[in-house]
Amino acid sequence: MQLEDITNILKCDNYYGVMVQFGGQNSVNLAVPIQEEIRRLGIPTRILGTSPDSMDIAEDRDRFSTLLDHLKIPSPPNSSAYSLEEARTKAAAIGYPILVRPSYVLGGRAMEIVHDEIELESYMKEAVRVSRRHPVLIDSFLQNAIELDVDAVCDGEEVLIGGIMEHIEEAGVHSGDSACVIPTQSLSPAILERVKQYTRDIALGLGVVGLVNIQLAIKDGVVYVLEANPRASRTVPFVSKATGIPLAKIAAKVMIGKKIRDLGYEEKPYCHVAVKEVLLPFNKLPGVDTVLGPEMKSTGEVMGIDYDFGRAYYKACISADNELPVEGNIFISVSKDQKDEVIPIAMKLKSLGLNLYGTSGTVEYLQQAGVQAQLVRKVQEGSPNAIDLLRRGEIRLIINTPTDKQSRQDHYQIMRAAVDYGVPYITTVQAARAAAMAIDAIKREKITIEPLSHYHAPR
Repeated sequence: MQLEDITNILKCDNYYGVMVQFGGQNSVNLAVPIQEEIRRLGIPTRILGTSPDSMDIAEDRDRFSTLLDHLKIPSPPNSSAYSLEEARTKAAAIGYPILVRPSYVLGGRAMEIVHDEIELESYMKEAVRVSRRHPVLIDSFLQNAIELDVDAVCDGEEVLIGGIMEHIEEAGVHSGDSACVIPTQSLSPAILERVKQYTRDIALGLGVVGLVNIQLAIKDGVVYVLEANPRASRTVPFVSKATGIPLAKIAAKVMIGKKIRDLGYEEKPYCHVAVKEVLLPFNKLPGVDTVLGPEMKSTGEVMGIDYDFGRAYYKACISADNELPVEGNIFISVSKDQKDEVIPIAMKLKSLGLNLYGTSGTVEYLQQAGVQAQLVRKVQEGSPNAIDLLRRGEIRLIINTPTDKQSRQDHYQIMRAAVDYGVPYITTVQAARAAAMAIDAIKREKITIEPLSHYHAPR
């Protein structure tokens, strides 16, 4: 919807107010123009909930950094730039690798991890076409960090935290493409309490009235705040179904003046686990790169819920049409810097009775660790390779994490074949670890089938 359309609607009747928090990033971007139109028309209407100025603080890199400094909340070294020369200078000061993205965009559009000045120059030429009016944001990229999402409601006085979601994929994968889990599976009570306190401080510091989504990263015991979005995020439906707390309903009531304390909702412990998994459109989009990264590629979401992580993740994979095998052959090919991480995963899969196949580097590394795997040629080395095995129906799962240019070319061909033959595929070590846990859980216990209300019932 364009501003002109909104203006025509506002002229039609005396509306109590306008809610922009439920329309995503595009709606938030219209908050200031809508407010100006309301003033120009002289009508008794207002933006409900969080003020447009508070929304701008969250979106404006310099203003948000000032707020975090005032609150004494850590954030990765960051800056912004309007030109290539300015970006070069600021990237050098921050240090590579960096995460670059235009401001005020949706779905991580044109967001990339940049490793050197050559990649930065190439990126800036593209980013200028994406957003000419706003600067390019530059952040230090926190490698091997754990990312979190928090959805909360604030009434200006109290903050109700709906859920803290731990991403299953590594840092650098867009939050909309990453599987995530409630409750968190690897964080200490002290870290979780710090996350909650930062959420409260930011929501109250911004003057949020309604919904807020905060993205954080944990690295070496430090909790960094990446960004805050004073609006409904795509995870609100998932959090609401997982916890039984209707965040959107609560936020709407708060935006028209209700107080959280009067609505009867509170944060509560729960004994189940909910996993959000994404739906990827690669089977409908030939030629699209299947490697997950900072720019969002998913087109939908599903949920799995059970009393342990393994079974919940397995259910989520089934719903995402990516059912994990409990027997048969698995192809593994990972980058050199991830081989230490993949050894315990391979050991677990082997102990569960699955057979492992891999390319030369991965097989050699696994065998040195005492894990037997059968050698398969790389695609560029000829047949028989992973694609040949896929065609013959001999591979039930692909675990492939490309890094360099050649491995990405092989990866594309393997993933394309996996999509075409309906074989589940995994592109991160973190997801492979989760898959091993899921297969283990399903081989030990059967899947439970319960109505959603059963998990929300008091215990």
